[in-house]
Amino acid sequence: METLREKLHQKIEEWRPRTTKLLKEYGNVKADEITIEQVIGGARDIKCLITDISYLDPHEGIRFRNYTIPETMEKLPKPAGCEMPYVEGLFYLLLTGDIPTESEIAEVNAEFNKRKEVPRYVYDVINALPPDTHPMVALSTAVLSMQKESVFVKKYNSGIKKTEYWDATYEDALNLLARIGQIGAYIYRNKYKGGNIIKSDPNLDFGGDFAHMMGIAKPYDDVARMYFILHSDHESGNVSAHTGHLISSALSDMYYSISGMINGLAGPLHGLANEEVLRWMQGVMEKMGGKIPTETDMKEFVYATLKEGKVIPGYGHAVLRKTDPRYTAQREFCLKYLPDYPLFKYVDVLFKVVPPILLELGKAKNPWPNVDAQSGVIQWYYGLTEYDYYTVLFAIGRAFGVCSNIVWDRALAYPIERPKSVTTAMLEEIVTKAKASS
Repeated sequence: METLREKLHQKIEEWRPRTTKLLKEYGNVKADEITIEQVIGGARDIKCLITDISYLDPHEGIRFRNYTIPETMEKLPKPAGCEMPYVEGLFYLLLTGDIPTESEIAEVNAEFNKRKEVPRYVYDVINALPPDTHPMVALSTAVLSMQKESVFVKKYNSGIKKTEYWDATYEDALNLLARIGQIGAYIYRNKYKGGNIIKSDPNLDFGGDFAHMMGIAKPYDDVARMYFILHSDHESGNVSAHTGHLISSALSDMYYSISGMINGLAGPLHGLANEEVLRWMQGVMEKMGGKIPTETDMKEFVYATLKEGKVIPGYGHAVLRKTDPRYTAQREFCLKYLPDYPLFKYVDVLFKVVPPILLELGKAKNPWPNVDAQSGVIQWYYGLTEYDYYTVLFAIGRAFGVCSNIVWDRALAYPIERPKSVTTAMLEEIVTKAKASS
């Protein structure tokens, strides 16, 4: 059986000439032009990054290696008796672009089992943090503490060839991903469950083992698989993915890069969004006295909210022009497993009334719900009621995508990232010249 490393090596060797040719023969061809609004506005939509791992299509949503989310969920193999695919299978797909077989998934799972023992000092680091430390700080610190384990650093210091950087980075990716689920579950049980730690079960897949270590019964294993897959990657331009890429571009190892990725994800404008949506939803439920609202009730509430200059959290997306397929996947799960859950009833009614109202009032280019509009509701239903922890789940999933991207960044020898800055006066001068020539 061809191993994942061998297949990845083959893919890299086939891909390198494409990148080399583009750079050498067509390096001066313009790919895009930018505006002052983009310069000031956070480089929005400027085409200056590259990734073949995923692509965010405005009309189809995220594509993992050119597979839409429905296609990904359908084609990836699933554990026996489960509805959601193996996380290991998604990792294989992200690295190679190929849908894995059951035996190839078993190989990845075996690699994770072989590497999953977390060094004792990592737990000591977590335990040494103050009890009120945010779980994202604990996760970032725990990942960073493992930097001394980096295979890439050891091989780089011994004089490894540039064409072999990817292989050592791949080793770091496997080691980190094999452990991040255990670290995340340990942080949860240590902080919220009185230190009652549940050990990993080597007979389970990544999602099943995570649910086991969290102490949450079926079908939470499918929730974990779904959550990690849906949050795994989202192009390179979002803060977490871009931070991982940026740090790695300096040849910082995987532990520095993923720790930084986690820190970027912790912001209110990124990974904290699902927590904020859930808090808002619970506030709406409280205002309505806990009763299940009719569509008329909810329309009145939404109109009043917008009239006050407030927004409806969880609706709208910078790129998408349709309902986020990640939302749809979660909605289908909810309709099957928690259709009568009061909080989901609120989600359901909002889904029916908010988009038409936003379209009518011209409040959003994309008035449809995004991934955060109900992900927190699912976690709450299964007893994971600690808001602060939700972003840790996001980070575990996102690590699979960012690790895959960094392996390929090294394989294709992408350089250190260094955009050029301008001053406000320079922009004003550009405007003055543009006016004079018009």
